Amino acid sequence: MLLEFTKMHGLGNDFVVIDLIRQRAYLDATTIQRMAHRHFGIGFDQLLIVEPPDLPNVDFKYRIFNADGSEVEQCGNGVRCFARFVHEQQLTHKTKIKVQTKAGIVEPELGPNGWVRVNMGYPKFLPQEIPFLAEEQEELYRLDLANNQNILIDVVNMGNPHAVTIVPDVLTADVATLGPQIESHVRFPERVNAGFMQIVDEKHARLRVFERGVGETLACGTGACAAAVSGMRRGLLGNEVEIQLAGGSLHLAWREGDVVWMTGPTANVYEGRFDLRYFQG
Repeated sequence: MLLEFTKMHGLGNDFVVIDLIRQRAYLDATTIQRMAHRHFGIGFDQLLIVEPPDLPNVDFKYRIFNADGSEVEQCGNGVRCFARFVHEQQLTHKTKIKVQTKAGIVEPELGPNGWVRVNMGYPKFLPQEIPFLAEEQEELYRLDLANNQNILIDVVNMGNPHAVTIVPDVLTADVATLGPQIESHVRFPERVNAGFMQIVDEKHARLRVFERGVGETLACGTGACAAAVSGMRRGLLGNEVEIQLAGGSLHLAWREGDVVWMTGPTANVYEGRFDLRYFQG
């Protein structure tokens, strides 16, 4: 069975996007893992699926699977690519759409030159909303790690869970060691995305993110949202900031009690077809 797909990326955070409105297929976790392999498969950080919506007054349903086959609630870079995909594939002629995700409704708006602006919804901070195990809400939490290390984190849910820690320099931050420990820490029952942020000035920050089920990526849209909100709440960043990631920069805007707005680029890489039976073993 041949399936058509499009390879896309948002700041190097790369995706395979599959239209399951005009095509039919069932993709289980093992199949997705094989597809995601960088050497034996197509290779991607996340698989994005386009489906008909389950809810009224919504244009599409959007499902996201990590490279390990696990389904997640939201992906900021992915939703921008999703918006461009459905428009260019003529699944819609709208430039502003409503998209159903596991985290709720998001509303991406297609702009010029492949840029997309997205209402990412309201950030959540209560421990049970992350989810994060804590007796009470605090401004920052101490997380105990291996070898008697500990770090201070902020926790933010932007449709998926994030732990944000401030570092003096993202280039020297030990993301490879600390990222997996934070991601699978016992206090995060559904695992977490670990963000390492360096404040440059009130309008600029640098960020690296170790994503759950993927590892460190070149960019993470919801991670940038969480980091920006965390920095703003701490009084370290203004209400509009540029977050620089390895793959490029995102523009974030937020005010207390409001939704987070994210604006950034998208890119098509190539289109292709694959035989699903190959990845099903």
